[in-house]
Amino acid sequence: MWKRPDEEPPQVPLAQPPVAVEARRERAALGPSISLRGELQGEEDVTLQGRVEGKIDFAQHTVTVGKEGRLKANVKARVIIVEGEVEGDLVCGEQILIRRSGTVRGNLVAPRVTLEDGCKFKGAIDMDPQGGARGAAAPGRTQPIPATPATPSAPSAAVPAAGAAGARHS
Repeated sequence: MWKRPDEEPPQVPLAQPPVAVEARRERAALGPSISLRGELQGEEDVTLQGRVEGKIDFAQHTVTVGKEGRLKANVKARVIIVEGEVEGDLVCGEQILIRRSGTVRGNLVAPRVTLEDGCKFKGAIDMDPQGGARGAAAPGRTQPIPATPATPSAPSAAVPAAGAAGARHS
């Protein structure tokens, strides 16, 4: 009764669904046929499928070593995901994740470290990098990993072996 026939109701635009920030993030890639020697750094997430030898610094971003990736490098990033092979130390602000297909020979420094069942790892893990002198693998102070496998140590003389004469069991 109060409505005029020549007037249309105002059009209200439909709300767009929120888009995750991660979905908009650019991701650089180094393909499997590419080899690089030297220093690699950037301000975006990166996936490495090729060969890299040197130093990798993406301190505020994610570095993913793809299944075909082969690194001989020390890597610094916010998050590191390893699906390929890495020989070198990994230092992270958030998390290191070594997938089932991943192999790492080097030290890991991060507040969170995940080793999936089936991955290969040889080195030290420091999950308390701000812990001071307690940490064995503090960034920049890592020790080289010996090339020979560790030999099992002999039982301590202070603790008698099971079944030894004079040992008492209660």
